[in-house]
Amino acid sequence: MLMDVPGDAQREIVDLLDAAAVPPFPRPGAVAAAFGPSCWVEYIVRGDVLEVLDVGCLR
Repeated sequence: MLMDVPGDAQREIVDLLDAAAVPPFPRPGAVAAAFGPSCWVEYIVRGDVLEVLDVGCLR
């Protein structure tokens, strides 16, 4: 759930999560990250679950 996040940052975070959910995936249990122009998402893939560890934006 993205609360208190401006709409443009929400869209960028959702786009990063969409990109992270497409193969190739990192090896199981490995921490990975996706970066956009202003935001990032740190995550682990566990089977068919994308576990988000951290999300942030410069704004």
